[in-house]
Amino acid sequence: MLVGELMTPSPITIRPEVSVPDALNLMHENKIRRLPVIDAHDRLVGIVSEKDLLYASPSPATSLSIWEIKELLSKVKVDRVMKRKIITAAEDTPVEEAARLMADNKIGSLPVLRDKQLVGMITDTDLFNAFLGMLGGRRPGVRLTAFTSGAKGTVAKITNAIFGMGGDIVGLGFNEVTNVPNIGWQITFKVQDVPLTTLVETIRPLVIEILDVRQV
Repeated sequence: MLVGELMTPSPITIRPEVSVPDALNLMHENKIRRLPVIDAHDRLVGIVSEKDLLYASPSPATSLSIWEIKELLSKVKVDRVMKRKIITAAEDTPVEEAARLMADNKIGSLPVLRDKQLVGMITDTDLFNAFLGMLGGRRPGVRLTAFTSGAKGTVAKITNAIFGMGGDIVGLGFNEVTNVPNIGWQITFKVQDVPLTTLVETIRPLVIEILDVRQV
């Protein structure tokens, strides 16, 4: 799965000279939390989040009147609070690389560029939805998590056994185990068309330990 498949195309943007209140209103009207900032030549020059804009507002404990606050905020422009160091992705960036960039840099979104032009935005919510789909989170079935070895062919044996009993794998996830000897992976399957007890009986000889199994 690539970024281009998950991103929001043609995202809403804002100019650097827009005031903080107007930027907040734009976010609230469109129910978004981040805005790419585009200059007069349609070049990406920054990104601003709702948190950035709120931090630019006076504290609730201020002694200023509501009218004074409005006047002060109207003079604060987006270019004063936006982040200028922008981490971006391309449409053909794998989603796991996008997730790594967001996690490593503690950010919630990536502008997506094509030939230096902004064509989309991918957010942490997009990645959560992709994760949900990969694990079959919206589909009913038997969810089984097990420890397995890292030996080649282990996953093939498990999937062949599931298909052999007429099962349909609708979700699959892997997590590498590094702190337990002789264990390579923690694997989660979501399986349809197989009773829970039958799945457990079939899978148990093929794994080191079944950690969790439930009908969901």
